Amino acid sequence: MEPKKNPKADVGRNSTLYFVIGLAAVLALVYGAMEWKKYDKASDYDISMNVEDQLDEEVPMTEQIKTPPPPPPPAAPEVIEVVEDEEEVEETVIESTETSQEEEVIEIEEVEVEEVEEDISVPFAVIEDVPIFPGCENAKDKKACFQEQMQNHIRKNFRYPEIAQEMGVQGRVSVIFVIQKDGSIGNIRMRGPDKNLEAEAMRIIQKLPKMTPGKQRGRPVKVPFSIPITFKLQ
Repeated sequence: MEPKKNPKADVGRNSTLYFVIGLAAVLALVYGAMEWKKYDKASDYDISMNVEDQLDEEVPMTEQIKTPPPPPPPAAPEVIEVVEDEEEVEETVIESTETSQEEEVIEIEEVEVEEVEEDISVPFAVIEDVPIFPGCENAKDKKACFQEQMQNHIRKNFRYPEIAQEMGVQGRVSVIFVIQKDGSIGNIRMRGPDKNLEAEAMRIIQKLPKMTPGKQRGRPVKVPFSIPITFKLQ
């Protein structure tokens, strides 16, 4: 059966091609509109500067101040009076210090110069002969024995203050004392968190026995020593 319509008369057969062409034209117009640039008209300005007009400055008129001339020097006195010095000045006679041959020369005996002992203080860590704690005379390492006996002395005489216990005070008291040249203990200083703890540390150090003094180059010297005492509540 033959179709009734003529194929050439079909309007929608090329619709896709027409759509693509129209779309491409629209895109071209949009791109051209976005890329369109407009520039202002160039204006010619006279940027030259008249320098001569600026250099013509009016100098203000100033008045010249005239300084007065200096005053004339004072005139010298016509008459000069001479005043006589009535006081008599005694002349100082300088006698010769040279000895004559007639004077006897006394021989001076030899003067003995007493040696003044220097008050030297050498730290415990660097002294040649450390102080000897009683009981450490025959120890091989006297320094270690000294420190051990110090710890034993503190543990033996330690007593926690009752006031500090009631107040709940505890902490470390740093103690520094000096072993004198005769082996006695002196110059005790301390710092701690409470006065009651410091007083107890003072009492412990004061109970230390007399020691054999430390020596530096064979001479007795003062030896400072520091030790912490810890107070801790259980």
